[in-house]
Amino acid sequence: MLKQVALIALMGMSASAMAGQWQVKVGGSVISPTADTNVTNPALGTFEADHEYAFTPSVEYFFNDNISTELLLAAPISHDVALNGNDVVKIKHLPPTLTAKYHFKNSTGFTPYIGVGGTAFVAWDEKTSGALASLDVKVKEDFGFAGQVGFNFQPADAKNWGVFFDARYAQLSPEVTAKTAAGATAAKFDLDIDPMLYTIGYSYKF
Repeated sequence: MLKQVALIALMGMSASAMAGQWQVKVGGSVISPTADTNVTNPALGTFEADHEYAFTPSVEYFFNDNISTELLLAAPISHDVALNGNDVVKIKHLPPTLTAKYHFKNSTGFTPYIGVGGTAFVAWDEKTSGALASLDVKVKEDFGFAGQVGFNFQPADAKNWGVFFDARYAQLSPEVTAKTAAGATAAKFDLDIDPMLYTIGYSYKF
């Protein structure tokens, strides 16, 4: 239901596009997974993605003072996945995320906002080690709901620039397939990640 609401909101904004402003945001993020996966058939144990850090710029378009849409980008992120506390898979991935946002504009330089939209998990270059060193592991791309809350602060003497902080939640459970050297499937499961993404950075509006 939330995915449908986000899609309708984004379509509505596109249909009512008007003259607005562009904003570029440059930030650093902490990616903090909130879930793990216990694989019981076959009995492997508990998989958990590690916390990671990322450079996460974004581009935002303001339709008016209150409504905008933001595309979160990122440099490729190298992510470790642990099995029972020991790293067994390293993957590179991108987390492109599009949200429709509402800004609570007021008479101060402090502007809170909320957003809903969609996100993706695009993985490649999977490498195994430890207990899974003999297996070929592939992580499939995944798509899910994204939510966002945050604020932008613009000092009184700043015409275009400001600083921001936001927290995002992404609902992601990419499918993982592990195969033997002979090509037989050893395990197949959805890796629950559902990360929180905490970002702080600098914004500039054109």
